[in-house]
Amino acid sequence: MKTSKVIEAARRLSKPYRVTNGKKFRLEDFDPGDTGELKSDDKPRAKEALRTGIEALAKLQDVLYAQDRWSLLLVFQAMDAAGKDGTIKHVMSGINPQGCQVSSFKSPTSTDLDHDYLWRCIKELPERGRIGIFNRSYYEETLVVRVHPEFLAGQKLPEECVTKAIWDERFQDIRGFERYLRRNGTIVLKFFLNVSKEEQEKRFLARLDLPEKNWKFSASDSRERGFWDDYMKAYEDMIRKTATKESPWYVVPADNKWFTRVVVAAAVIDALASLDLRYPKVGAAKKEELAEARKLLLESK
Repeated sequence: MKTSKVIEAARRLSKPYRVTNGKKFRLEDFDPGDTGELKSDDKPRAKEALRTGIEALAKLQDVLYAQDRWSLLLVFQAMDAAGKDGTIKHVMSGINPQGCQVSSFKSPTSTDLDHDYLWRCIKELPERGRIGIFNRSYYEETLVVRVHPEFLAGQKLPEECVTKAIWDERFQDIRGFERYLRRNGTIVLKFFLNVSKEEQEKRFLARLDLPEKNWKFSASDSRERGFWDDYMKAYEDMIRKTATKESPWYVVPADNKWFTRVVVAAAVIDALASLDLRYPKVGAAKKEELAEARKLLLESK
């Protein structure tokens, strides 16, 4: 399939899940089990779509790297067992490792807590020409910290900074931060992998039943399920307050991993294609240098 057709298909596939204005956003309007134009039993077609998507993505990433002007930041947020790690692994499988940077953010360290909450993420922003991936991100400060306000106490903020409007203030800061990144050549795409509570339970049980998956399970995972409704409210408010045309959210159905990966790949392809990337043009001086190099190589035979 020609790259132009892949790009067109990617745009069509990802569009239903893109949120650019959160004013009327409701999480209940997005079905975690949705498979879009692909049927639930059409995995072979999905695998082929992912394969062609990965090939197109590799080509676009090569030009992004060569042009060295833009960078792309992919932010992944989700409940546990939604498939973030697997999605990153499969979608980025064809990317040149030199052009991709993955950063995972777990509980903040004591050093992190001695800085503002954006600090540890700012340090990991992608360089020009590269794709950066945040496995969780600064958005945790409006999610887990909101659901568990005791974490806020550990951030050593001055009392006057902990206002009743702190979450809206953080949303305002994040919108400004992402706008700043966009104005400086970093495109931000944000993915919420929308897994159902029922599917999460199945995946947790699989982690318990299969020895090779035991390492993935943590007792805290089960405890956090007790706060499911609180998290869903926090996610909904987060997307509602931070979805913009320049830095959209993609609410990706995550009950079917094969479809999740196709949608994420499609969104990334669409974003890169919209930049009209081009390989750098070679000037007259460079052409002369290349001609001289060719001459020397031929003479050395």
